Amino acid sequence: MTNSESPSAEVQGLRRELASQRQALLASLLVSAWMVEARDPYTGGHLWRVARMAHALALESGSTPREASRIAMAGFLHDLGKVGIPDAILRKPGKLSDEEFATVKTHPRVGARMLSGHPLADLVVGVIHHHHEMPYGRGYPMGLVGAEIPHDARLVGICDAFDAMTSTRPYRAGMPIAKSLDSIESALGRQFDQALGATFVRMGRAGAFDAVVGHSDEGIPLQHCPACGPTLVRTRSARAGDHLACPACAARFTWARSEQGLQALPTGELASAEELEPGLDRVQIEALVLDWADAIAGH
Repeated sequence: MTNSESPSAEVQGLRRELASQRQALLASLLVSAWMVEARDPYTGGHLWRVARMAHALALESGSTPREASRIAMAGFLHDLGKVGIPDAILRKPGKLSDEEFATVKTHPRVGARMLSGHPLADLVVGVIHHHHEMPYGRGYPMGLVGAEIPHDARLVGICDAFDAMTSTRPYRAGMPIAKSLDSIESALGRQFDQALGATFVRMGRAGAFDAVVGHSDEGIPLQHCPACGPTLVRTRSARAGDHLACPACAARFTWARSEQGLQALPTGELASAEELEPGLDRVQIEALVLDWADAIAGH
């Protein structure tokens, strides 16, 4: 290697090191978001679903692939602030009181504060802080109106609301996709951005989200606890014979092979404390970091 080549090699080495550091920072945020999600037994896969739909909607709405990846990343991180909501409220099976809902409404501000000073904050904080704002000014935490709401937050807010509609909760079954799309369409220009919402509805009616709704990863649908409904999340690393727990009722299950792939079979036992620990799909996290590497490159 000549002297003239050495600086280039050194620079490339520094760039690789910086890229590795950025990816480690992103991975730590994704792990934090995953663990926050795991506190609510009925939101398994929510972050992945919102990220997938946000990526698709961003591309369809004219974003570059890099921008779409950044918006998807923000979609995965949008609920970070729920770490500040007590379990008694987060896991409540029925309707929240006004006081309890006021506590829930603090999570966008909490999430924004959590990211204060973080090297990647400006890539995602607008979504985290404003994904519950609404064009007609009745959202929270600031009651922003129309274009005052960041574009990315308006986009992710649609995906977040749709996933909430189509997901099962203890007090109701998830709505069918068609009915949820009708609900969004009826609230365009008020609860949801007119142009982004219309694009989302068109995509949904064309089947763009059929393989996302009710799934926790690519090609991996949520599975059902007989007592609680679709609460069982299969990680990419799950193997036949592994045990898992229903996060809602603590029933113990075993993954077993079938013609449809791995299926969760009840054992008739209660899960151990170790099995009830929130699981972390490191394989999914690593894949997402690689998918979104371009979004943080050079930041």
